[in-house]
Amino acid sequence: MPLPAGGVWPPAPLTPIFEDYRTLDSWYQGNPDRLTALYNAQRANQPKVRPSQYRGGIVGKLSRWFWGQPTADGEQRAKLHVPIASDLATMSADLLFSEAPTVKAKTPEQQTALDAQLPALHATLLEGAELGASLGGYYLRSVWDTALAPLPWIDAVAADWAVPEFRWDRLWAVTFWRVIEETPDGKCWLHLERHEPGWIYHGLYLGNPGQLGERMPLDAHPETAHLKDEIATAINDRPTAVYVPNMRPNRDWRWHPTGRNLGRSDFAGPVLSFMDAADETWTSWMRDLRLGKARLIVPNEYLRSLGPGQGAAFDPDRELYEGLEVPGEADKMEITAKQFDIRVADHRDTFAEQLAVILRAAGYSGQSFGLGGDVAMTATEVAAKERRSLITQGKKGMYTRPPVAEMIDINNQLARNLFHSTVPADPVEVVLADSIAPDMNALATVADLVNRAEAASTETRVRLLHPDWEEPAITAEVARIREESGGATDPIERMTELVRQNDPGEADPEQDPAADPADGEE
Repeated sequence: MPLPAGGVWPPAPLTPIFEDYRTLDSWYQGNPDRLTALYNAQRANQPKVRPSQYRGGIVGKLSRWFWGQPTADGEQRAKLHVPIASDLATMSADLLFSEAPTVKAKTPEQQTALDAQLPALHATLLEGAELGASLGGYYLRSVWDTALAPLPWIDAVAADWAVPEFRWDRLWAVTFWRVIEETPDGKCWLHLERHEPGWIYHGLYLGNPGQLGERMPLDAHPETAHLKDEIATAINDRPTAVYVPNMRPNRDWRWHPTGRNLGRSDFAGPVLSFMDAADETWTSWMRDLRLGKARLIVPNEYLRSLGPGQGAAFDPDRELYEGLEVPGEADKMEITAKQFDIRVADHRDTFAEQLAVILRAAGYSGQSFGLGGDVAMTATEVAAKERRSLITQGKKGMYTRPPVAEMIDINNQLARNLFHSTVPADPVEVVLADSIAPDMNALATVADLVNRAEAASTETRVRLLHPDWEEPAITAEVARIREESGGATDPIERMTELVRQNDPGEADPEQDPAADPADGEE
């Protein structure tokens, strides 16, 4: 299917989804100016009573939020934003890819090539996972530039820069887009890149925000001059891109033809309203601090005079600044101290409950969010306290591993088809690293106990202490242990060896132990 000739972009049927992406992205960025603009708080000549607050639908809903409330006349904006959304996205990425995943190939040659690509791939996956946690998913695609690298590599693309096409729940085609340049007259250059089975298409457009405009030759802009209109990939059963969902199902778009195949954001649905309430709590807390400054109310005669006929002045940050017109003699007016209470406990408890609701809805434990203190714990204790986060990590891992492994396979095939790579392109297996390292003291204790009970062999104990080792490493370690100990260390093997040394006949399974050696003699 070729690229569009023009029209609305992104396509009109996906407009609600991209508006949702805009909301999620604003919270992910955490910029108060963007949040204020998003909820229509900054308007010219805004009336004190806003009709939008009484509307139904999305307009009325957003206007009634904390970030949708206008700043009162004569006051500066003092709203604070707590970066819970960005912290959730970062924590999600750290749980999945704080350590590099293991990519297992079938041949040593392919394994060597994958190991060389793994550092760059790890960084790409870490970036993509953070974007995916905020927007519900992300895309991986193959890109190349022979001026930078001889072979293609894997790139991550945020979900709000792609228009997907699904067949059933599988990605069949996707069109990535980006704004190359915005001109002073309001025009913008857009680059569209479509991936579908067998082909990659590139298109350049000169239009307006929300409109593709006229399609231009690729060499009309230096950013796309090196690209080709069509590229045959020779991979005819799938596109050279995959979609990695953050979590499913997507509750907000369950009935949308395209949205039901998309992933779910970590802070979608009710989480957004509680993050809005948390910002209101912190703003109220800081307001108490501002109003709680110690003040002394004094007569006007106590203020600093600017000279005859020039009045008096005061500094808002000085302790003596409030002047009162007191009937009678001013020298009889007593200095009055005023200081409002700062409701620390009330605000702290309120925010703690709001944060707990947010973490439960997102599927994380408070320990993962740094709420458990800095007390040293064993890995077993950490796993117990972070059980909810580890469950969420496991669920996200199930959605992450298959598309990542498929993308590695696609990239390897593309390298062979277009760049004549000799590295085998067999399917690979992706294993995500465990975010909690095993407690070596506990494992060593278990290994020692089973050794004393003579209930496990040397190989079993090595596997217990090193669950991440491959078969050759385990075999070599068992051989070294036996060599250093002067022979077999397995209890059963040691007993057999002792019996063989004391009575060789007892160790021969083919010899009848009840037979008399002299029976065969004449």
